[in-house]
Amino acid sequence: MKCIGIIGGSGLEDPDIFLKKKEKKIETPYGDPSSALIFGEIEGVDVILLSRHGKRHTIPPTQVNNRANIFALQEAGCTHLIVTTACGSLRENIHRGDLVIPDQFIDFTKHRVNTFYDHFEPGKLMHTPMADPFDRHLREVLIRTAGELSLSFHPRGTIVTIEGPRFSTRAESRMFRMLGADVINMSIAPEAALANEAGIPYACIAMSTDYDSWKDDEDTVQWEQVLKVFQENVHHVIQLIQKVVALI
Repeated sequence: MKCIGIIGGSGLEDPDIFLKKKEKKIETPYGDPSSALIFGEIEGVDVILLSRHGKRHTIPPTQVNNRANIFALQEAGCTHLIVTTACGSLRENIHRGDLVIPDQFIDFTKHRVNTFYDHFEPGKLMHTPMADPFDRHLREVLIRTAGELSLSFHPRGTIVTIEGPRFSTRAESRMFRMLGADVINMSIAPEAALANEAGIPYACIAMSTDYDSWKDDEDTVQWEQVLKVFQENVHHVIQLIQKVVALI
C-alpha cells in the first residue's frame, strides 16, 4: 500500500492540504526529526507531512537532521517522497514563480551528514549509485500533471545545493552557472542522497523565487523577497501535490 511522504520547505511548513489530520512524534537512532509527522489523506491516499525547517522555520539549513527526517518517514511507512523547496534561478528563462522538476543535483555543501553509513561492515561496502538521483516515474507524473494544470514549469534542471545560510557571492553564483547548474538552494542534495540510500523514490518541486547574485540588472537575493514570491505562488505547488498524489 502506498504512502506519500511530503517534505515541506521554506514557505510550506504547515500547509492545510489534507483530511483526517493527526500528529505523531517519531524517535530515530539519529535524533529528532525536524518536526512531528502529520498523517492524513489526499484523495483517499495516505500522506505524511514533515516540515524540513520546523513548523516555525527555526532550523537553519546546516542544522536540518536529514538522516532523522528520512529515517522517520521510512519508519512511518512512506513508499515515495515528494519534496518542495524555494530556489534561486541561474538562468534567464527560469522566471520568478516558475516551477522546476530537477533531474540532477550538484552537492556543494560542506558540513552535512549525507549518508547513513558511518562505517562499513566487513565485506559489505555500501557505495550507492547516484547517477540519476530523482526518481524517473515520480518526475514523469509531476511533469505530466504540471502540463495538464497549465503551470509555468521546467521539466528538467540541475539544482546545486550550497551550505548556507548565507546567499552566494556574485563570483560563486556565476561559477555555478558555468558548472551547468540551473537553480540553487540549500537543502536538496544531501536529502536526495539519503533518500536514495534508503531506497525511497524521491522527486522535488523547486520554485524559483529570485535570480541569486549573478545578474547585474536585478536586485540580489534577499530572504524577505524569497518568502514573498513563494507565498504568492505556493498555491501552484499545493495544487500540483494534491493532483499527483492519487496518480503515483
